[in-house]
Amino acid sequence: MNRRHFFIISLLAVAVAGAACWGLFRTASSAPGPSAAAPAAQRVQLINGESVLTLAPDIVRASGIEIAPLAAQVTGVARTAYASIIDLQPFFDLAQRLAAAQAEREIVSGQARTSQAQYERVQALYRDDRNMSEKSVQEAQTLALSDQARMRANDITRGALLASLRQQFGDVLAQAAAQPATALFRQLSSSKAVVARVTSATMDNVPFPERIALDTPEGRRVAARQLSPSPQADPALQGVSYLYLVERSIPTGTRTFAHVAAAASGPAVAGVAIPGNAIVWYGGQRWSYVRTAPDRYTRRPVSATDEYPDGVVVTKGFHAGEAVVIRGAQLLLSEEQRPQGIATQCKDPPECDD
Repeated sequence: MNRRHFFIISLLAVAVAGAACWGLFRTASSAPGPSAAAPAAQRVQLINGESVLTLAPDIVRASGIEIAPLAAQVTGVARTAYASIIDLQPFFDLAQRLAAAQAEREIVSGQARTSQAQYERVQALYRDDRNMSEKSVQEAQTLALSDQARMRANDITRGALLASLRQQFGDVLAQAAAQPATALFRQLSSSKAVVARVTSATMDNVPFPERIALDTPEGRRVAARQLSPSPQADPALQGVSYLYLVERSIPTGTRTFAHVAAAASGPAVAGVAIPGNAIVWYGGQRWSYVRTAPDRYTRRPVSATDEYPDGVVVTKGFHAGEAVVIRGAQLLLSEEQRPQGIATQCKDPPECDD
């Protein structure tokens, strides 16, 4: 074999090897990969009208998400109402004006008695052989009539002040303003007690009890004693209102919760207590996540029957014993709202630095 034949044979061998390699490359590139073998499961699904989020248990543990069983709660045992500490400065202003009017009434009353007695004496002397002049009789009569007119005007003033007190603060406080020596007025004027207006729209047809419990800004509960129905409604709430005396100092304008006993809150209804840390807000609505499978979390609306400082009570949508997310509910909501189909890991690390 000469050199020319050897060169031709070498070229043919190289061509055959190249064709084989190209065929293997095409075959490998056309073979289905692991991701194409089966579509990935959806992370968020709509099942029976509820949004269901699927998360692996190890991801849940790494995120610090915690669950707890829901506890049964009989709603009506301690219904919650809303309370606000009212401003008593208008009450004291009216009480001061009423006290001044009462003092003036005593003075005018004494003058009226004196002037009437003087008129009767002068008139008697005039009738007794004209021992008094007719002019003196007329002057005494004018003075007596003037004092009586001042008494009537004072009665109208005091009546208007009492009516204003009743329209703003109710009968009990109006009576206390008319009698400043009473223990109730002394408590209020010395800032040893305040008045709370308690309102609950869910108790329109049920009278409030004589005593309730009120939450203080420090997180404690104090007793409150009913004074009277409130003649004025709370400007921020709609519903029946009552005035309660709280024998401790609380800043004016404070808004807090009042807890009403079952006797005033209607028939008991079976419900479920949902703690406040299990509730998230989305779209102007309360929601909670319930674990419905080892890797599934269902978001359900929370329709509160009663509200408490540390949670709510519901009578539908949840059942006692269900596992609700008490820590990490906001993380689940954020994960649910994250767009699907977006990779969370970078395939080419150098490009992740851009």
